[in-house]
Amino acid sequence: MGRVLVSDKEEFPEMENADFSDSQLIYYVRDALAAVTLGDRENYDELVGYLFLKKNLKKNLNLDEVALLVTTLKALSGAVSYIDSVHHESLLSAVSSMSLWDYGTDVMDALLELIISLAASNGKYIDWCLEILVENFVPPNKQENGIDRKNKVLSRVHAALKDLADLVPLAPLRLSPIVVQRMPSVFSKEPVIVMYVENMLRLEGGAIGEIVSGTMLPALVDRLIELDVQIGWDGILQEDAKGIFEMELDDVAEFADGDEKYDDKPPAELLNRKNLQGNMVVEKLDSLMELTFLHLESCQSSGRLAEVFNVLLTSFKRTVLNAYKSKFSQFVMFYACALDPEGCGVKFAMALVEMFVCDVDPPITRMSAVAYLGSYLSRAKFLSTALVASIIQRLVDWCFDYCKLHDFDMNPRAHKVFYSGCQAIMYVLCFRMRSLMDVPRLKLQLLNMPIEPILKHKLNALNVCLPTVVGEFLRQAKAAHLFMASESFVFDDLLESDLSMAFGGMDRLDTFFPFDPCLLKKSESYIRPHFARWSKIRTTYDCDDNDEVSDSGSDVSDDDFVDRNAKDMIDDDMIVSVEGLDFDPDLNKMSITPSKSWKYGSGTQLKQCIGMPARIRPSTSPESL
Repeated sequence: MGRVLVSDKEEFPEMENADFSDSQLIYYVRDALAAVTLGDRENYDELVGYLFLKKNLKKNLNLDEVALLVTTLKALSGAVSYIDSVHHESLLSAVSSMSLWDYGTDVMDALLELIISLAASNGKYIDWCLEILVENFVPPNKQENGIDRKNKVLSRVHAALKDLADLVPLAPLRLSPIVVQRMPSVFSKEPVIVMYVENMLRLEGGAIGEIVSGTMLPALVDRLIELDVQIGWDGILQEDAKGIFEMELDDVAEFADGDEKYDDKPPAELLNRKNLQGNMVVEKLDSLMELTFLHLESCQSSGRLAEVFNVLLTSFKRTVLNAYKSKFSQFVMFYACALDPEGCGVKFAMALVEMFVCDVDPPITRMSAVAYLGSYLSRAKFLSTALVASIIQRLVDWCFDYCKLHDFDMNPRAHKVFYSGCQAIMYVLCFRMRSLMDVPRLKLQLLNMPIEPILKHKLNALNVCLPTVVGEFLRQAKAAHLFMASESFVFDDLLESDLSMAFGGMDRLDTFFPFDPCLLKKSESYIRPHFARWSKIRTTYDCDDNDEVSDSGSDVSDDDFVDRNAKDMIDDDMIVSVEGLDFDPDLNKMSITPSKSWKYGSGTQLKQCIGMPARIRPSTSPESL
């Protein structure tokens, strides 16, 4: 074989004119590799030059060139024991620069055979080989590739990763950090990060998923949070006072109810397209969450959801729970629970309860936990009323015990965990009181809860919790005769008193309702069937007539706000069940943040309460930052 020249003028290197059998070429490659250690680089440089030339030609290779390139790569596979990382660095560089996306299937297979052989021959090449495979998760920059090529490349990449895992049992453990480190940043283009995450989830759901799951899913959740906190609701509000967060969602509710004039419009199109759909960060987050939802559905079908949920729950506690400006990422947990109400759904609720009642975590974590709990119990249609009642009972018991230990006036800031618990109780009852009162056993349980002594305690929760929540709660409590004399309950007439605002921002008492309606176009369609919209909630002051319209703003039907298994819950000996749906159809309604439409009488007497306002605003207070 003569020397190969690689200048631009050398269109047909001499190597292509040489007549070698496959075995002869393997021996030639071995000799060329071995000669380098003795100082003879001529044939080795010839070989490396040939690979670099063919790499640059890529798809322009003719059939003979393809055949020779395949044979050369196979010859290298047969001589991997002769490759040394010190003496053959230029060869390894040439191989690593060859992208699978640039070649046909024959070259792809030969290149992957070389990579796998090299990894299996020497442990020091494992990371190098894994990095090459991971690099092929996405095509080279600016390269257009159809679905067919994508499937051909990625199916081979994942098959190669499986082969490596079989040959080198430690390979999956080495793979996980490489995948995480090479994950595209939040500033990457949407197609790039989406395709990369597709591959991450394919790994998690594949043959080595049991090993890499503990790394893939938390890394994905972290990236969702990074995108989530970049969405600047505060800036949008300043830019457009009539933006999506102050918009009445009646139009969206009409869409959900099948209004003909919105048949061709998804809800997101009704919510200020300029500020939401035009936001590249929002679109990336939405696409990644949809991928995650689809993956969760796949896990449910394969019987892996419970296992995957445990990983997600750990990640939620570590990342999402204390993410101050998280707006949508938490719906990954919500959807996982919706897919398995009796398992994941109950487990999530009980985990939040334990974090709140156990005096282990810092106050900010406990406050976040109970805020998530209150919002979750209120919005999750798939949770039974009996389960909700049992959790409310536990929260009430904790608050009652707290009152007995603090029977004196103190700075309200010293009791912020207590106030967050009180607010969660009232918030849940705003959504659930009617369904509890409609079941005799649960009604008796609710009436026997020491809620009245808690609210009449010197700590004065009614004047510290969010007035919007307090007002709606007291109105329903009065209609349900929940207390002996609910008219005696009073709170300050200020819309946002100094006390309630004192717990805003990082302390999360003013407007932190984590499961407010999801405004992401794609993701919302998955959440909607499982999500309780305020306009569909039957309150205790609603009329039972089907033709009436509730004060919360929508037509009332017999099934709304009533547990479908209510008749099965009357037996006093009944064990708490998670079966049944407590609220009816799809929802896409409101965050109960303070609204200027609320009016209170003078002094301390509640004068008028019209129902919970239907305005979407951020579930945090950016100005407090």
